[in-house]
Amino acid sequence: MYNFLISLERKAKIGQSQSMQISDEGYIIKILKHGENSLIVTVLSMAHGKMTGFVKGAMSKKKLGIYQIGNKISFNAYARLQENLPVFKGVELCQSNVAHLIENPEKLALMRAFCDVFNMTIAENEPLEGLIRSISCFIEGLKDKMWLKNYAVLEFKLLYFLGIGLDLGTCAATGTIENLAFVSPKSGRAVCLSAGLPYRDKLFKYPHFALNKNLEPTKDDVTDLIKMTGFFLKKNFFDAHGLQFPLTRANLQEILSDLKE
Repeated sequence: MYNFLISLERKAKIGQSQSMQISDEGYIIKILKHGENSLIVTVLSMAHGKMTGFVKGAMSKKKLGIYQIGNKISFNAYARLQENLPVFKGVELCQSNVAHLIENPEKLALMRAFCDVFNMTIAENEPLEGLIRSISCFIEGLKDKMWLKNYAVLEFKLLYFLGIGLDLGTCAATGTIENLAFVSPKSGRAVCLSAGLPYRDKLFKYPHFALNKNLEPTKDDVTDLIKMTGFFLKKNFFDAHGLQFPLTRANLQEILSDLKE
């Protein structure tokens, strides 16, 4: 509902009398069957943000392999009026990003969690700006060893994109910028080692590697950050807007806990 209202407001500002015709590329994050042979497809596009469009005849054997979550496609989008659901035509597969996930349940679970979280948090036609680069890094990097780190950093950046940025510059208790070691779940502020040590079981670990790309995290560092971003996404976005936290994301921590280094 939150994303729907934002989308309506923006379309009203643009003007309902205008038509739409664009060409773009993007990553598929949601697929819904429509009728016998068609689909409603949602993509995170490079230049136009999240877009949802109708694809006629997408269920044919020749085309079905294109429409898988995570795949990168190119498309032309047409709509007579701005408020109409666009029609996607000329859809072509740019990059298949899911075939190698079938035999990796952890990566597949992560992809599903990503799709659900971003579909629910990103409003239609909202420019993704620098976030799209991190999205590309995550999806296209699923074949690399840093796939889990890439997703943790992506969700960390999503917090800032949504206006839920954490205050990690100085210690909330002492004001120091030295030895920052924890993050408070109540305030979202950093806490230094000396002030936070007595309460370390109630605090999140400070995500040094998310702020300094030259640092190499351990698997525990990464899963700790995923735990923290999930907490703040649920508290400050989903709960705040009366939305159900995606089950795929809620179960992710448990799935990843058994992942080997």
